[in-house]
Amino acid sequence: MSKITKAEAYLVDIPVETVRTDAVQAFLKQETVFVEVRTADGGHGTGYSYTIGTGGTAVLALLRDYLLPHLVGRDAARVEAIWRDLHAATRATTVGAVTSLALAAVDTALWDLRARAAGLPLWVLAGGAKDRIPLYDTEGGWLHLTEDELVAGAKVSQAAGWPGVKLKVGKPNPAEDAARIGAVRAALGDHFDVMVDANQSLTAAEAIRRARLLEPHQVAWFEEPLPADDVAGHELLARATSIPVAVGESLYSIGQFAEYLRRQAAGIVQVDVARIGGITPWLKVAHLAEACNVVVCPHFLMELHVSLCAAVPNSRYVEHIPQLRAITRTEVAIVDGHALAPGEAGLGIDWDRDAIEDRRVA
Repeated sequence: MSKITKAEAYLVDIPVETVRTDAVQAFLKQETVFVEVRTADGGHGTGYSYTIGTGGTAVLALLRDYLLPHLVGRDAARVEAIWRDLHAATRATTVGAVTSLALAAVDTALWDLRARAAGLPLWVLAGGAKDRIPLYDTEGGWLHLTEDELVAGAKVSQAAGWPGVKLKVGKPNPAEDAARIGAVRAALGDHFDVMVDANQSLTAAEAIRRARLLEPHQVAWFEEPLPADDVAGHELLARATSIPVAVGESLYSIGQFAEYLRRQAAGIVQVDVARIGGITPWLKVAHLAEACNVVVCPHFLMELHVSLCAAVPNSRYVEHIPQLRAITRTEVAIVDGHALAPGEAGLGIDWDRDAIEDRRVA
């Protein structure tokens, strides 16, 4: 593969498709940071990362001022070397969200370029473990929805053939959380996965208390019950409940995942390709989890995580939250509650360039 001749970054704002609320925040908009890379032989790769409403311009500035100047002249095939060098160039701001998001935009562009040059879909180039992944729905489970709305949405997902749904928890009264989850379980029966997500809103003591209230409802996992830096609290919770503890969307380095796994504080790994810094470290986290006999169910970004989950053997679920439809020509193909890995070379995302241009932030 030839040398990189051009690298540019830009920001695109995408409104949310539906109202999304959890115990600590609302999803305001998707600030989508794109990186385009071109090579001397005509190769081209598009990468991206995101925020849910704040910080997009900071990511863009880091890319333009510090990272992209390091790319021109580099051998585009040496993805690992480039990631390491860019990480080293930003030592003063790592480990951190803004740097990881910037690295991810570059890294996904390089993997797109690499896969296109090889004529292979990303999921095949990165491992090719399977060609479809089960989906669970989050869109019907937001915290502001009433109990009746939760039940109705879950019934729609079940009728569509999906194997699971995720519901937000974190109401002021623990009994209300339990009642809402119990109503959905009663409506759906025993042979359907119901996950819950507290979005880092609880203390360890409160999470243990709520887990005991939720256990009778056969919860598939308890996601982000505590602040992400409270590894000891997650360890206590994991020992106190039969519900698998899920973490990862708010972790930004391989070492953070290693600590959770070493202490058996996580039963589900939800590594987010944008927040971990790209495909290169995402695959390392997935393989680390496999070595520890832990499954991977990544957070958000279903259009990209479909391919990454298809690449590795220990993936279990992809989260269905459609958010790129405003700037893509096609959607993730879904058959019998499973997302199909794309067949096109590269990331497999069919970008609508005109729609992207219309939404670019000046």
